[in-house]
Amino acid sequence: MGFSLLELTVKSRRGRMLARYVASTRLGHSFVRRRFARNYYKTNLSLIRAWSKLWTENANFYYKLSPKNRMELVSMASVVVGVTIEEAEKYLIELDLNDSLRNHIAAAWAGNPKMRDAQVAYGRREGWYVFIRAMKPRVVVETGVHDGVGACVIAAALMENSKEGFLGRYFGTDIDSEAGSLFTAPFNEVGEILYGDSILSLTKMNGMIDLFINDSDHSAEYERAEYRAISNKLAANSLVLGDNSHLTSELNIWARSRSRPYLLFREEPINHWYPGAGIGISPSSIPLL
Repeated sequence: MGFSLLELTVKSRRGRMLARYVASTRLGHSFVRRRFARNYYKTNLSLIRAWSKLWTENANFYYKLSPKNRMELVSMASVVVGVTIEEAEKYLIELDLNDSLRNHIAAAWAGNPKMRDAQVAYGRREGWYVFIRAMKPRVVVETGVHDGVGACVIAAALMENSKEGFLGRYFGTDIDSEAGSLFTAPFNEVGEILYGDSILSLTKMNGMIDLFINDSDHSAEYERAEYRAISNKLAANSLVLGDNSHLTSELNIWARSRSRPYLLFREEPINHWYPGAGIGISPSSIPLL
């Protein structure tokens, strides 16, 4: 005879008999199941309590990805862009070792009492970096800049590309005139922020876009409008990334309408209560290694 979840926590025979009776009642059955299910969230509840006492960001969270998740990211990037796993991994390590970028962000946060406990960690932006280093794009567009961590990561990748003779330019768009506080020298030397409505900014843009990152208004309607705005502005070998694809199907739907592949990378943060977001990925095609 098997034991109930409650019985397994009781050692004495009398205690197990009582536990069996309790579990057989409606309230007891519900209690046992709730307690079992809560075990899956104990760690996050503990992390929430610790996080609530810190002075860090209240949105657009910064955290590290688990080693397993980073391996998955490298493998996916190598397939999408058509480089070896070793090359994709090299770019990820390169970002880890970029002290200039890390110190730039840390120094800015050090002067902000509301961010004094924040850690410099890039999460899914690590994927953006790997894609840019592997693709060598000439034009990268990111809608929604916020503080500018992503903008700086993108610029750092473009700066490394330029050392290899591949020049690229970053364009960020944001309706908030104060967005991009971190996007200062030397990173703003390879890009600029266009302030105003993203759809209008995208409509006015000239030239072709090699890599597009949707990260602005996270409503499905606005996300859909951004994809429509850039549909005819994409280079032949383009890559479109969606920062909201863990919540909506807009990039997937758009990709299908354009006969483009679609994949989704899900984040697995470590030491943070946030369950993670993801990267929707739509290349013009999947290259063969």
